[in-house]
Amino acid sequence: MSSSQLIRVAVAGASGYAGGEALRLLAAHPFVEIGTLTAHSSAGSSLGEVQPHLRGLAHRILEPTTPDTLGGHDVVLLGLPHGASGQVAAQLPDDVLVIDLGADHRLESASDWEQFYGSTHAGTWPYGMPELIHAPTPGEAATDLATAARQRDKLPGARRIAVPGCNVTAVTLGLQPGVAAGVVEATDIVAVLANGYSGAGKALKPHLLASEALGSAQPYGVGGTHRHIPEIQQNLRAAGAPEVTISFTPTLVPMARGILATATAPLAKGADPEQVRAAWEAAYADEPFVHLLPEGQWPSTAMTLGANTALVQVAVDAAARRVVTVTAIDNLVKGTAGAAVQSMNLALGLRETAGLITEGVAP
Repeated sequence: MSSSQLIRVAVAGASGYAGGEALRLLAAHPFVEIGTLTAHSSAGSSLGEVQPHLRGLAHRILEPTTPDTLGGHDVVLLGLPHGASGQVAAQLPDDVLVIDLGADHRLESASDWEQFYGSTHAGTWPYGMPELIHAPTPGEAATDLATAARQRDKLPGARRIAVPGCNVTAVTLGLQPGVAAGVVEATDIVAVLANGYSGAGKALKPHLLASEALGSAQPYGVGGTHRHIPEIQQNLRAAGAPEVTISFTPTLVPMARGILATATAPLAKGADPEQVRAAWEAAYADEPFVHLLPEGQWPSTAMTLGANTALVQVAVDAAARRVVTVTAIDNLVKGTAGAAVQSMNLALGLRETAGLITEGVAP
């Protein structure tokens, strides 16, 4: 598709956090015309009632989410709860680019889906993490990390794309250079995350009320139960890990958005600590949105607020013989809507960076 043509994009679930963030990015995209906006319980309301910060679109009326209202667009973004996207997508034409911001189509394994989500798997779509490293397949010549295959190579021309989970993005981008370079062992990964409340969605639940959340930190999905675990394992296997074992604990902290992911793994036997930073430097040297910070500077969620960036730092704990990574992202941008726009650009032959920024908002 030529960048001189406006791309007509519909957003389903426009009343939610993911849908609203997608609209914020699309409104500034030079090659996009925003089409139909849909919702479920908010259908019939103006967008300004549920997303008052989107001033340029405040007058738009939310329509019901049906194949008819979503028809006639070049791109449909689905910001729907898990279990809903598959039903809608199945009724849309094959030549429409459908991007699922939810979980329905991320996992390759139907048994993993059924175990962690408890329903029938809707199928696997091309994965919308352009920076995901792909290890050489058996028989392929080994390449260095700077030239290793990436998931972006699989996205041009795609007409179905599954956006990664936000926690998955942070942990994967933090650890994958070490896995791909063979300098970490992936069988004893420990990841602890600080998460903003927007990742829990807009549903009114007692533990999400300000009176419960302010001044408090709350773990969730503890003990191997979180639904993002099989997706992290899937990604690190793609990067070259024969086996992945991870202890994963996210924690809600009193901030609206952002993820700070601390992920550690054993230094591989025979690996030189001097090789560690070199692996991360090679992996991310040319990435527009994933940046390895200078030595001694550690990421914070404030650095990524509103931006499509993942900021990464790596160190070696010599006493524990573990590699420590810390990754910060905005869960609604690089963790969700930004990844969708980035993948859309690649699928349609546009500049990967179109409509996306690396500058955050501070303070």
